[in-house]
Amino acid sequence: MRPRIQAFVADGPLPGQDADEDEIDRRVRQLEAVAAPVTAEEAQALAGCFGPDDCYGVAWTLLHLIETAPGPVPTVPPPGPGADEWHRTLRNRWGSGEFSDDGPAA
Repeated sequence: MRPRIQAFVADGPLPGQDADEDEIDRRVRQLEAVAAPVTAEEAQALAGCFGPDDCYGVAWTLLHLIETAPGPVPTVPPPGPGADEWHRTLRNRWGSGEFSDDGPAA
């Protein structure tokens, strides 16, 4: 895994919209420093970095970076009962179709 991605993952999930502007800007710079495409291993590690909300659109940037990984699609664990929308969005965009906004399909 490349050092820039290791550093991003080590810093944990994206902050929420109530975070300090400098912290949000720092995480944006980290993401912008990562050259696409990412490997499947990197995509899987990045998939754990979604925060509590869209972080002023930064979560979309993260999602699009993850989607640059070559196939096969990295495995994302099924979202649990309290999973945020980003885990559900990522699984649905990767074609699993197993989960809706309401949780697992019956």
